[in-house]
Amino acid sequence: MPIRPWVVMVALSGAVSSARQVAAGAQQPAPSPLAVTVTAGTKVPLSLINTISTKHSVAGDRVYLETAFPILVDSRIVIPVGSYVAGTVTEVKKAGRVKGRAELYIRFDSLTLPNGVTRDFRARMGGMDAAAAGQLDRDEGTVKGEGNKAGDARTIAEGAGIGASVGTIAGSAAGSAGMGLGVGAAAGAAAGLVGTLLSRGPDAVVPKGSTVEMVLDRPLSFTESELNFGSYQPPRQAGPAAALPAPKNAAVPLRPGIPF
Repeated sequence: MPIRPWVVMVALSGAVSSARQVAAGAQQPAPSPLAVTVTAGTKVPLSLINTISTKHSVAGDRVYLETAFPILVDSRIVIPVGSYVAGTVTEVKKAGRVKGRAELYIRFDSLTLPNGVTRDFRARMGGMDAAAAGQLDRDEGTVKGEGNKAGDARTIAEGAGIGASVGTIAGSAAGSAGMGLGVGAAAGAAAGLVGTLLSRGPDAVVPKGSTVEMVLDRPLSFTESELNFGSYQPPRQAGPAAALPAPKNAAVPLRPGIPF
């Protein structure tokens, strides 16, 4: 029985339509996983693991920190306590002998969640606690050493006092205690001034254990699978909580030899 032409045309049309549907389906991108985003400008409290200072640190030294407080998005923990942050000392400026404060600049480079998921960025320091020896320029993220005007004045005064004592003794031996006092005081003050000019100002120091604040310069996005922390338990912070008294209804162990 011969095949009619219109039957062939219908079959070919159906095959072409099916091929087009398959091709269209292949071209459509797969739906992207739902993202959870920590917005730029978020402040992340960190605990410093290693001490950094203008005395011992140099540009290029690594800085290691841990998150000290969880970061939440829509009531969900996205960055848990104990996540790791790595940074770099990018600039160290020692205090001048006459003027100029010590300066220390720290840049935060990456965040690693407890499950190993890592994000790179460039963030600055936006705050630090009172344990650090220096002042923070929040706009630049630079730790600056404190001025030492009071210390310089004390050094000069101490030199004058020592010189006056020595001058008085020498003047008394020569029969002119008053003149010896004045000459000794002037000489001691001059010696103290020279010592001040030869010494540098205080260093900028951020000691181990200090709490600093990192300000994110860009949003950090994570997928649902990247926020699977499994049975992770955040590290317990050693502090006042460890010294709390036991509840009244807690069992008290008996010690041998002590009657009850």
